[in-house]
Amino acid sequence: MTSSSRPRPLTTVVLAISLDGKIADFSGAAARFGSQKDKAHLEKHIAQADAVLFGANTLRAYGTTLPITNPTLLEQRQKAGKPEQPVHIVCSPSGAIDPNLRFFQQPIPRWLITTPSGQKRWQTEAVASCFAQVLLANTMDGQLVWLPLLQSLKHKGIQQLLITGGSQLVGSLFAAQLIDELWITICPLLLGGDSAACLISGVSFLAEAAPRLSLQSLQSQEDEVFLHYRVNV
Repeated sequence: MTSSSRPRPLTTVVLAISLDGKIADFSGAAARFGSQKDKAHLEKHIAQADAVLFGANTLRAYGTTLPITNPTLLEQRQKAGKPEQPVHIVCSPSGAIDPNLRFFQQPIPRWLITTPSGQKRWQTEAVASCFAQVLLANTMDGQLVWLPLLQSLKHKGIQQLLITGGSQLVGSLFAAQLIDELWITICPLLLGGDSAACLISGVSFLAEAAPRLSLQSLQSQEDEVFLHYRVNV
């Protein structure tokens, strides 16, 4: 399916994980175990995207998002007629995000995906300007209904959507069969812990019904392994 005929954006997950599949340690603090090569790898994918989507817990852990700073990547976006920075979209059904986070001072366009109740937190004069757009989500059985949201993003010009965490968000998109590709960096450490977040959470699959992936590329740099998978339709 071509990007023009697809009714929603192309969705790509980019995450670094430990060798035992964790995206953070048991403390839930920001995961900074990837190398500078992995950070450059992430920035390259951000530069290719029209929007970056991440959950509120990911934002709370880091307090910021990753803007494009590489001059070559900025020049490439300019030549392609794209804005300097992609849209950075926070998903928070509750809308409970601290408006004092440094994220809100970063020079990037910010959107919010939330529910009607979550929207109320961002309607006062003091915080109304924090997000350029607020997209309201429907829910079913306590979960966001994702397909209409992604279709709305496509109508707003988002052709390529990058997902950078966390595990609940990635899990919910997998459950809705709305992930197309994954770029996974395997980092050389073991984190363990039952409470440490893994690649996906909040959803479980029986082996016979689990999403199946096709390996597109494999590259190793020093002690890290960079994997590119396509999700089988």
